[in-house]
Amino acid sequence: MITFFASILLLIISYFTYGKFIEKVFDPNDGRKTPAYSHADGVDYVPMNKHKNALIQLLNIAGTGPIFGPIMGALFGPVAFLWIVLGSIFAGAVHDYLTGMISIRNKGAHIPELAGKFLGSFSKHIVNIFALLLLLLVGTVFVTTPASLLNLLLDGKVALWILITIIFIYYFLSTVLPIDKIIGRLYPYFGAVLLIGTVGVGVALLFSDYKIPELTLANLHPNNIPIFPILFFTITCGALSGFHATQSPIISRTVEKESQGRYVFYGMMIAEAIIAMIWAAAAMSMFDGQTLSEFIASGTPSAVVNEVSMTLLGAVGGTIAVLGAIVLPITSGDTAFRAARSIIADYLKIDQQKMVKRLMIAVPLFVISAMLTQIDFNLLWRYFSWANQATAAIALWIATMYLFIKGKNYFLSLIPAMFITYMVFVYILNQKIGFNLDLQLSFIVGIVLTVILTVMFFVKAKNNKANKIETDVVVE
Repeated sequence: MITFFASILLLIISYFTYGKFIEKVFDPNDGRKTPAYSHADGVDYVPMNKHKNALIQLLNIAGTGPIFGPIMGALFGPVAFLWIVLGSIFAGAVHDYLTGMISIRNKGAHIPELAGKFLGSFSKHIVNIFALLLLLLVGTVFVTTPASLLNLLLDGKVALWILITIIFIYYFLSTVLPIDKIIGRLYPYFGAVLLIGTVGVGVALLFSDYKIPELTLANLHPNNIPIFPILFFTITCGALSGFHATQSPIISRTVEKESQGRYVFYGMMIAEAIIAMIWAAAAMSMFDGQTLSEFIASGTPSAVVNEVSMTLLGAVGGTIAVLGAIVLPITSGDTAFRAARSIIADYLKIDQQKMVKRLMIAVPLFVISAMLTQIDFNLLWRYFSWANQATAAIALWIATMYLFIKGKNYFLSLIPAMFITYMVFVYILNQKIGFNLDLQLSFIVGIVLTVILTVMFFVKAKNNKANKIETDVVVE
């Protein structure tokens, strides 16, 4: 339990220390108009207050990732705590803050536009494909997982396909209507359910007879799956997630002042890490590795969420906790599709003020997603995990380029960028969904590829700086 309390304390302290340091390096300026005002359109660019933006950001980024990921990561044992804490403080929260703030400085630009500006036009096209693939996978996974949780909660009384259809309808409306019409109004209620349920599970766990294990670096996975690189693709949301790079620009278009960025972006990543800690601790405490593995295999991590909630909180409290777990994927799925619509619109330069133009993009997205629901969840999750961390690496390289050109301390994003890039290479080289190479060979080739990419990056960075690439769009 000491490990658990120390981890939570470190996460909270980091917001006031390392988060403040990152903010000082970036140097927010409240004298600049944010895109919410300079590009106000009543649809995507709408000023909203700090607390509403923070809550929407938390619900956007915290899909099933900070619940399902830590539950599956718990199979490795308490070493998972280490990645959640260090990953979120030094990588995930840095990633979210810099992505959000750089987007604010560039008219609320999404990740493909930022990649094109800072890494080159070829990167823009590649990142556009990556981002859309990621968002489609997220949207699809976050249709099926809340539907399966609801199906368990209702004891199968409502057919799964009906629940999936209802969630799709909600996602469609959230995608095409102005952000303050559904998302801005419903999220405070969703947030309340989430916080009550998550805090309830955490408090009940502390006062239960279950013992939260202390830190060990040993790999306790029942199938002896290697920590490197698999843990970093199992726990993504809650530590470091490229999906957040697709979500932060949504809120960069509604932030009122730049000084609110640390609270909205860095702070909400820390909050998500705390959620991840609670669910990882619950899974480790209540199940041994083999039993946990069997539960996950029997019905995805949804079965574990249901078992943990009902055991710790009883029927009523457990229902609220499960509803909180349902809220997370729903509030990420809706903005996944919304971000996909926005990215396509920016890429093809299609104005989004008219409903017919929003429908022109949204309808094909939902048709493709409906087709993807027929694919096995575990296969979808593996592809999602790799695309997710590849996107995180790209976002951190963009942040590093931005800081390098401005002559600021770029090491704070360079180090996590190199680390996750290395993990991305090792994963795709080693896994069956990739090149299926021997793990040791994958480690060696991964190092070589990471070094080559880093050298190419600095060649590009020096050229950008020499050519005085404009980092921040001038606001009139």
